[in-house]
Amino acid sequence: MRGFIAPTDHGWYKFLRARPEIAEVNFWRPGGVAFHALAPGEPFFFKLKHPYNAIGGFGIFARAERLPVWRAWDVFTLANGATSQQELLARLQHLLGTSRERFDQSRPIGCIAIIDPVFFAPDEWVAPPRDWSKNIVSGRTEDLSQGEGQRIWLECLERAATGDSAQRDWAIESLDAHREGRPVLITPRLGQSSFRLAVLDAYGHRCAVTGEHSEPVIEAVHIRPRASGGTHAVPNGLPLRRDLHRLFDLGYVTIRPDLTFAVSHRLHDDYANGRIYYELEGRRIILPHDRAETPDREALEWHGDTVFLGS
Repeated sequence: MRGFIAPTDHGWYKFLRARPEIAEVNFWRPGGVAFHALAPGEPFFFKLKHPYNAIGGFGIFARAERLPVWRAWDVFTLANGATSQQELLARLQHLLGTSRERFDQSRPIGCIAIIDPVFFAPDEWVAPPRDWSKNIVSGRTEDLSQGEGQRIWLECLERAATGDSAQRDWAIESLDAHREGRPVLITPRLGQSSFRLAVLDAYGHRCAVTGEHSEPVIEAVHIRPRASGGTHAVPNGLPLRRDLHRLFDLGYVTIRPDLTFAVSHRLHDDYANGRIYYELEGRRIILPHDRAETPDREALEWHGDTVFLGS
């Protein structure tokens, strides 16, 4: 079993530690380099930079993407460890150095979605590997089954297991399994942010109805909202153009179980308009690359029966 230890900005750690309600964070990297060091479910450790030189927390790797800054802010908002997109840009510029090309909101950055993050108090910080070099800039992979990697993993689990965090139960289970010599991956559930990324990726960043590719206007939609029993799972999601998203949530449009688009008569009745939407009536939606991620029939039936305002 592997883990990844990444040099971490203290300001990012401090900001997110003060917000325990955030269940998924974006560990961003200004260089925009793709991240392939871990499989989903493996641990990701936050090693605070000089002068702290300690592991201040950890979480579970979910997925990695290269996103323009505006999209990273749109998807993760405060989970970026900043109060605004402007502050995020300022932090990126500081790390890159003022002598280099300036950051703007369209520049891609590396985004690593970490679920169930745990941030330790300063008196609970974990010592980094004894052979850690100050020349390590991007981080490194560790074997968690032996040596320093095992020590760090067990110490982090012990702190999470004895705290009052939402991660306490799986930390106890993982700790027991590790002590019995059968370390296990934590099956990562998608959070709100990684759900949005996964849905857009599954459909090639296109609107499922129109095929529109302009990313700023494409949004990931829950077919059945979490508040109504839905999940952050790709089959419960659709990428829709922003106007279609709004109409879908209000019940003026839906996707039938046969995967065709439907528009309610109420759109015309209520607003005496809607011609451009009625032209889409009956269109078969674009399906995801992986057919296992095709919209869930039961979720579509729920939306048609519960939200849709009628044919």
